[in-house]
This record gives sequence, C-alpha cells and structure tokens, in this order.
Amino acid sequence: YKIVLRKSYWDSAYDNDVMENRIGLNLLYAQFIGLAQTLKYYGYIKFDPCITDFPEKGCHVIVSAGNNELNFHVKLPNEQIKEGSFKVTRMRCWRVTSSVPLANGTASSPGKTETKLELAFEYLMSKDRLQWVTISSPQAIMMSISLQAMVDELMVKKSGGNIKKLLKKRINGALHRSDSQQAVKSPPLLDSPESNRDPIVKLSSKLSSVSIRGISTSNSSGDISANNLHGNYAFEGIGDDDL
Repeated sequence: YKIVLRKSYWDSAYDNDVMENRIGLNLLYAQFIGLAQTLKYYGYIKFDPCITDFPEKGCHVIVSAGNNELNFHVKLPNEQIKEGSFKVTRMRCWRVTSSVPLANGTASSPGKTETKLELAFEYLMSKDRLQWVTISSPQAIMMSISLQAMVDELMVKKSGGNIKKLLKKRINGALHRSDSQQAVKSPPLLDSPESNRDPIVKLSSKLSSVSIRGISTSNSSGDISANNLHGNYAFEGIGDDDL
C-alpha cells in the first residue's frame, strides 16, 4: 500500500504553514508530514524515461522535478547509473521546442514523422561557463511548467510572500510574472554559443495555444530568438565560495 499526497505547491517549506493552520491539522497529522519530509524524493514529480545529451549525447535518463531542482538518474553507455541535480537558481533560461528531422534537406510530412519535443536549459556549470542541457521527452511541456512554477514560488518567497498569498493569486488567476520571466531582455551574463545540433525544422505547433513562450512557432531552421526563451528571474550567479 502507498499513501500519496497531492499538493498545490512545490516548495516543501510551505508544509510548515499548513501545520500552523488549525483546519490543516484536522486534515493531516503533523507527525506524518514530519516523517514525509525526511524522505529523499518527497515532493518530487517523476517523469517517464527519456533521452538527454548530458553528460553524453543519447543517454537514457529519468527526470524528477522538485525541491527547486531537476534530478537526473542517467544510464551511461557503459550501463553505469549516475545521479545528479540541476538547481533552478543556476538555470539562466530554458525553452521548449517541437521539431522533425530533415530528410534530404526537406522536412518530412508531419503525418508521417513523429514530432519531437525538447526541453533545453542553459545551466551555469561553473563561475564562467554556461552550457545547454537538452531533454527529449513527450513531457517536455510539463517539465517546463514545473520549472516555471518553482521559479514563481522562489520569487514570491524572496518578496516576503507566503503560501496563502501564492495560492490566492493562483486561484484568482492573478499571478503575474516579471518582464524578465517573459523573455530574456537583458544582455546575457556570459557568452554561451550553442554546440552543433542536428538540422531541424521548427513547426507551428497546435500547442501554441498553451501559454508557454518556450514553444517555437518559427518556420526557419536554426532561428532561436529571445522571445522563445524563458528568462529565469531567480537565476543566481556562482560566487568564489561556491567553487
């Protein structure tokens, strides 16, 4: 048997607000919450197995989102399993793209070729090095939504807000993101040219109705503009003490 808790927030620190609420205590035992918080992956969403280009291209990975990070369980070509995490505060930006491979220089018919969704994020690997990490998964949009939700919570906490304020705004549909969340408008902190990628053609996806700027609707190959990126206002640089 398993007990599954479904919450409307990502940051497990908000559990303390629930435990201070009399009604919340009547619905959920504080002892159970305290025990659940000791579990390593409490509060994470586990996605279906997919493919990543980190640390090597074509690696199989299981991605989990929670605790302000994306957790990777990667199967290397030598069958070795490695685990690592990418902190949200070190992601400068991310994007979601839909694409189909080019065949003989022309795009195949969408009805004959399966559309591939990718989530790519630019990560501060070290003090002076940014690197793109790509995940190929049909759940790329859900991963992007999870990242945005975690960033929203970080910004609410930094502004002195609490879970009540956050939930009220979500319910009322009034959770506004800053301009830097909508697109990367300020100059990048570091030059970060992309590595060579297989030729792809962008599709005008039906998913464009979803409020996610990461989905490209450009018809030109290799056209990556600032409007296709999620700028992360919670991005934090790495200081000398972190190295």
